[in-house]
Amino acid sequence: MNKIRYKITFHSYWHCGSGLSAGSDVDALVIKDKDGLPFIPGKTMKGLIREAFEQYVTFIGKPCEDLIEDNFGLPVAEGARSKQGKAFFSNAIIEAEERKVILNHHLEQYMYSAKASTSIDRDGVAASHTLRRFETVVPCTLTGEISEIDEKIKPYLEKSLGMIKRIGVNRNRGLGRCTIIKEGGNA
Repeated sequence: MNKIRYKITFHSYWHCGSGLSAGSDVDALVIKDKDGLPFIPGKTMKGLIREAFEQYVTFIGKPCEDLIEDNFGLPVAEGARSKQGKAFFSNAIIEAEERKVILNHHLEQYMYSAKASTSIDRDGVAASHTLRRFETVVPCTLTGEISEIDEKIKPYLEKSLGMIKRIGVNRNRGLGRCTIIKEGGNA
């Protein structure tokens, strides 16, 4: 089986949303696993990695449309059927050793911080009803895996991982800055 294990090191707070809120306290919560720890869904990673891969192969002038379709699949288009790709993208999670320490010492609550943002009008005053609070995750490291990869695209896929520099919401405001490396070497 052809696979790539990678490590995401966050350099800033980040938010990968769950679509849930905490009532009047926080408008947007981070997605968490059954133990209350943050993760990035494989589907999210697949989209980010696909975009980086497409940019990389375009930049180096290596057309791979059929390999992209075979490995990543085709999204559902209006009136068309989707096609599932061969490659499988796991969730990016906190590694087992670190996870064990966090859970054994009940440190989950310290993984999160609430941030706030608002819209400022032309006069420099906060616009009415624009205050939003959202949960963020402290900088940490997650690992993930891509399996069932076509051997022909594996080297390009490994190189494209390093092109992903931000993950999650408010990336243009400094959240989600990260470095992704292939385990066992640079990506």
